[in-house]
Amino acid sequence: MGAGLKKGETAVHARLKRAAVLWAQAQGYTACALEVSLPRCRYRADIAAYRPGPNGIGSTAIFECKQALSDLRRDNCCASPTRARLEIVYRRRQTLEKHLRVHYPSLRIADTLFPEFDSHDFAAIGHRGYTRVLRELAALHKRLYNSTKFETLLRYRCANLFFLVVTDELYDKAEIPAGWGALVESDGTLSLMRKPVRCENTPESRLGLLELVARAGTRALNREIEITFEDVISLRCRSC
Repeated sequence: MGAGLKKGETAVHARLKRAAVLWAQAQGYTACALEVSLPRCRYRADIAAYRPGPNGIGSTAIFECKQALSDLRRDNCCASPTRARLEIVYRRRQTLEKHLRVHYPSLRIADTLFPEFDSHDFAAIGHRGYTRVLRELAALHKRLYNSTKFETLLRYRCANLFFLVVTDELYDKAEIPAGWGALVESDGTLSLMRKPVRCENTPESRLGLLELVARAGTRALNREIEITFEDVISLRCRSC
């Protein structure tokens, strides 16, 4: 594994992160950190950054780096149309099960005291249409609950600005999530191909992200100079 790469990370992804940190600092974001856990959600940002303001609290930004279309689409699900499709497919499943109960009474499993509440083993007959419906339902559930990172970060206003960082080969305007800016790498440098929509949030939110940036930066520093959590606790106990 190359120097500076975290476990499982590719050289392209590491290169995009470095370019994004460099670009952010050139834009005045003087506090930056990698792999920052975000508030009010279960996600981490590839990069989070803070830019001081001339008067009072400054602004924050989040950068997500994507090197493959599959990786990009995995986080770019829009919840509303996905829920609508889920409802359609669920109704289709209910209709199929209603008809299968009539045409295949042998599928009933006598597992309750009342026949109308008994279960049915619909999978036993290998009905292709029913199997397709179950497969699509599972895929929609997975996409809805595991693939809405871009939309969630924007909805929760985790930062003021959001940037997607991609290679020139991957860039496609249609694939950029709504509200996000696009930074495209070409010949080792980033170009802003689409401006992000600014999300207003509270001063407390901006200071909260700054604190998370500082924590992530401290963890990285500790790893670099080999300070462990046990070292900190040991010294703290001796100081008491």
